[in-house]
Amino acid sequence: MIVRIMGEGQYRVDDETGRKLNDLDEQVGSAVKGGDEEQVRGLLQQLAQAVRDGGERLDDANLSASEAIVPPEDLSLDELRELLEGEGLIPDLPTA
Repeated sequence: MIVRIMGEGQYRVDDETGRKLNDLDEQVGSAVKGGDEEQVRGLLQQLAQAVRDGGERLDDANLSASEAIVPPEDLSLDELRELLEGEGLIPDLPTA
């Protein structure tokens, strides 16, 4: 899966990292629903760091489509609500 960290670039992540991102994405959704802006910001930081730690940075010239996006932590809760519609930030991966 290719994940874009907005304002930073794209990373290729394996399925194991993708599942970790799915878990964090669900936590982001819960925090947004609960209106906990501080928790949301912390979780977005964790999402971005998980991508950096578990992914391979793609060259900026690579124009592959991103399958998931990690937004910047300074988005408002309303902006995040819009992004979370549907599958959320990270699409669900098939379970093994």
